[in-house]
Amino acid sequence: MQPEDVEAVIESELEGAQATVTHARDEHDDDHLAATVVSPTFADQSLVQQHQQVYDALEDHMTTDIHALELSTYTPEEYDELE
Repeated sequence: MQPEDVEAVIESELEGAQATVTHARDEHDDDHLAATVVSPTFADQSLVQQHQQVYDALEDHMTTDIHALELSTYTPEEYDELE
């Protein structure tokens, strides 16, 4: 599964989400990905709950197409503070 396909799935499943997905650094395996996901749905959620939303959005892709996913999640406000 290509990074842009993963982005499309996440963005279609999580309301208002913006996803950036790349191949993980220092990995030689194309199924190791890194994702940054920004979504207002993460407000008032623990980090575990935020990550679970992303995993739920990806459903079976996590067991069939993606071997590993480095995940960073932010609300829009948290992400703006990073810049």
